[in-house]
Amino acid sequence: MRHYATTLPPENTAEAAAKPPRSDWQTLARLLPYLWTYKWRVIFALGFMVGAKMANVSVPLLLKQLIDSLTITPGSVESFLVVPLGLLVAYGLLRLSTTLFTEARELVFAKATEGATRHITLQVFEHLHRLSLRFHLARQTGGMTRDIERGTRSVQSLISYSLYSIFPTLIEVGLVLAILGSQFDSGYVFITVAALVLYVVFTVVVTEWRTKFRRAMNAADSSAHSRAIDSLLNYETVKYFNNERFEANRYNVDLENLRQIRIKSQTTLSLLNAGQQLIIATALVLMLWRATTGVVEGTLTLGDLVMINAFMIQLYIPLGFLGVLYREIKQSLTDLDKMFVLMEREREIEDRPNAQVLQLDVPPDVRFNQVQFAYEPNRPILHGIDINIPAGKTVAVVGSSGAGKSTLARLLYRFYDVNAGRVEINGTDVRDLTQDSLRRHVGIVPQDTVLFNDTIAYNIRYGRPNASVEDVIMAAKAARIHDFITALPDGYETPVGERGLKLSGGEKQRVAIARTLLKNPPVLIFDEATSALDSGNERAIQAEIRLAARHKTSLVIAHRLSTVVHAHEIVVLDGGRVVERGRHTDLLAAGGTYAQMWALQQEESPSA
Repeated sequence: MRHYATTLPPENTAEAAAKPPRSDWQTLARLLPYLWTYKWRVIFALGFMVGAKMANVSVPLLLKQLIDSLTITPGSVESFLVVPLGLLVAYGLLRLSTTLFTEARELVFAKATEGATRHITLQVFEHLHRLSLRFHLARQTGGMTRDIERGTRSVQSLISYSLYSIFPTLIEVGLVLAILGSQFDSGYVFITVAALVLYVVFTVVVTEWRTKFRRAMNAADSSAHSRAIDSLLNYETVKYFNNERFEANRYNVDLENLRQIRIKSQTTLSLLNAGQQLIIATALVLMLWRATTGVVEGTLTLGDLVMINAFMIQLYIPLGFLGVLYREIKQSLTDLDKMFVLMEREREIEDRPNAQVLQLDVPPDVRFNQVQFAYEPNRPILHGIDINIPAGKTVAVVGSSGAGKSTLARLLYRFYDVNAGRVEINGTDVRDLTQDSLRRHVGIVPQDTVLFNDTIAYNIRYGRPNASVEDVIMAAKAARIHDFITALPDGYETPVGERGLKLSGGEKQRVAIARTLLKNPPVLIFDEATSALDSGNERAIQAEIRLAARHKTSLVIAHRLSTVVHAHEIVVLDGGRVVERGRHTDLLAAGGTYAQMWALQQEESPSA
């Protein structure tokens, strides 16, 4: 029986509860070091951005000159050829330079954007593999992958919206205000600034109000995605119990909730867009009314009117997207923060400072020294376990389900740390060893075999990725699966499907045995390694396992006692305590718990 913790360790929970939410500026500050790795590209990109905006602002100025230059003396061919033609060429060049600067900015900054995204995504992936087994047993895969996907996408969105939209708009606003203030009266500046302030305040207030709908929509989306992924992963279970309609109804509830929240989000977005356009339209009318009046009174030229109109169009078109940009930036910051929180999740199992690198030339001595352990504080599993596995010997652990047998394997692998006592290799506490070196010297055939969605060869070679084809075949032969593989149309290149579902339980188990034999570590763990095999294959593979375990330190966890009769010592666990130990014949002669278990299994399987 497996013991799964569904909650975080108390200290992590308390820490998470005490930690205040991160502000948007803190999230941005967390992102900047990744971008600053490409600081020269950032600087050049900013330079191109300023150049593009200066060229863009120069277009209305040149347009004014072009319009005013058209007031020439009729029949003056020279004036037409010299002034307007030159201005037209300059106008075209400015338009072209705006595009060139913009494209140069994106070209230069693309490497920084993609590089930062790759770096962050890789760090998240590596960090997830470093987190404890407790975290991965409690996670929701669908929701977590959706958070990572949104967080990765938000890096590019933040850079795109800020560097390509917000900052250029701010630069352009500053340049336009400077030109209006220097060439016209302050009324134009006042109308522009007032409209901008009102626009920004309205956008921020309404968007902040809308944020709760967006967050609820994301939560509903993750919930629906998690439920769909979980149902598809358990496809066979759904079919076994004829619950397709039940699963569809559960999924439909999530989809209906998501639909309602999306409608609310869209309704509030329409309100935001309508209010923004009202502010922009009012400002445009006021500016053009004032400019038109100036032209009629003779204080302004027709070119001034065209220039002011062009400025307002250039200014308010990007502002028309400010609500969308602000909302997306806020959401991107929220998504990015979720990913950063995941990256900052503390590892439950850490290497100690100056941890030793385990180096073994010969099989080691392994000992569980007065080990006490509990997955949850109120539910102890092991009570002072003392088991010694001499170097090069095989010790078997048997007992009823829930006795704590598989927990020993997890502690030896250091998926968890003991609450009291020590797990030792050659007298050294495994907590004083680096996790990488420890696990490199230990191999396991787990009770529940899960394979990668790849080929049979890939899954066997996973035990030693640099193994040759000959080594893979030798391991497959030792696991008694070579003949089965060669009989398949694609042989070793046969895909096994997600989690290995295209193979039977026995076939998956033999693949697991093969990859562990290929790894060939000095310490071996067999956790119900042949539980899914028929009697004939079990006996054959047991012989291979005994051969592979020769001169290795082996821990065999078994329910079927017939598989452990050759062990150098058999330890019987009951309720997390050692109740008997000895060789097979001695334990039978003692007539205790082991003898009762043996007699019961003989009655159930007379042929065993």
